[in-house]
Amino acid sequence: MDKVRWGLVSTANINRQVMPAIRASRRGDLAAVASRSRDRAEAYARDWEIPHAFGSYQEMLTSGAVDAVYVSLPNHLHAEWSIRALQSGIHVLCEKPLAITLPEVDAMLAASRESGCALAEAFMYRHHPQTKIAGEFVQSGKLGEISLVRGAFDFYMSEKLRQPGNLNVRLVPEYGGGCLWDVGVYPLSFAQFIMGGPPLEVVGKQWVGDSGVDETFAGQMIYPGGRLAQISASFRTPFHTFVEIVGSKGRLHLTRPFINMGKKREMIFYPKRGRAKKFPVPQKTLYSGEVEDMHAAILDGKPNYINLEESRNHVRTVLALYESAQKGQPVTLHSD
Repeated sequence: MDKVRWGLVSTANINRQVMPAIRASRRGDLAAVASRSRDRAEAYARDWEIPHAFGSYQEMLTSGAVDAVYVSLPNHLHAEWSIRALQSGIHVLCEKPLAITLPEVDAMLAASRESGCALAEAFMYRHHPQTKIAGEFVQSGKLGEISLVRGAFDFYMSEKLRQPGNLNVRLVPEYGGGCLWDVGVYPLSFAQFIMGGPPLEVVGKQWVGDSGVDETFAGQMIYPGGRLAQISASFRTPFHTFVEIVGSKGRLHLTRPFINMGKKREMIFYPKRGRAKKFPVPQKTLYSGEVEDMHAAILDGKPNYINLEESRNHVRTVLALYESAQKGQPVTLHSD
C-alpha cells in the first residue's frame, strides 16, 4: 500500500474540513462516503466528487473499498462504529471526544490492540505548529515553572439550531451533547498537554438550558505542586477562543488555537521584564496534521502523535468535571 483509501462515516459538516486535507496529501485518496440513506450518500458523493457511496456504514466497512475511516458521527456513536471499523481491519480517525464513557473507551482500545489497526482521536489543533511551539516553550524552560493554564472556546448557538425540526445534535443529552463535550474538550486537552497528564482533582460548574445539556461550563483542574488549569466553554456567548500559559518567567498567549478560519493565529510572549514579543506562527492548514499522522501510522508503522492513554485521560477528566458540577463539590480522579 502506498496510499491510504479513506472513507467518511457520515455526511457531517465537519467532513468539509477533513476532505481537503486528505486530497492535498500525496499519501491519501478520498474513496468513499457512507450514510444511513443511499440517496443521501449518492447525492453527497456527487456533490463532493467521491468515487463510492454506501447506504449504510457497515456496507462501506465490508466493501473492501477503504483502508481507513474518519468517524464524524454524533458523540454517542463514536465507540460503536470505531469498534466495528477496527474489527473489519480498518484504521480509524475518530472525531473528539473518543467516546463518552470509560467502558466505551476501553472497548475501543481493546479493539485497536486486537486488530493491529491504528486508532486516533481527532484533536487537529495538537498537530499544528502553534501548539507544538507552545509545547517547546514550556519544555525548554522559557516560561519557567508553570503555575497556570487558562483556555476558552465559546460560540453562540443560533436559535434556528434550537428548533424541534432542526435541533442540533450538540443539544441532545442522549447523544452526548453539551458544550463541555463539544468545545470545552479543546482547552481541557490543551491543559493536559502542557501539564503532562490528567489533574488530581477537578471542580466543575455548569448552566443547563432548556435543552437539558450544559450550555455554559467552567472548570478548574488541580495539579501537583499547586498548579492549576482553568477552562470555560459556552453555546450562549459570541465567539471567543484563546489559551494562555503562565509561568515564573512570563506568560504565553495563543490566539485562535482551535479553529481553521478567520484571522491569523498569533503567539505573544509577555516576559517577566521587558516588552512583549510576537512569535511567527506558520499558517499551516489545521486539519492536515492529523491526516498525515494517520498516514505515518498506517504506512510507516509509526505511533500516533496523540496516544490512546492521553485520549482516555481526556474522557476521564470530562466525566469528573460533570460529576463535580452535578454534585456541587470537588471530585478526585483516582488512578485506575
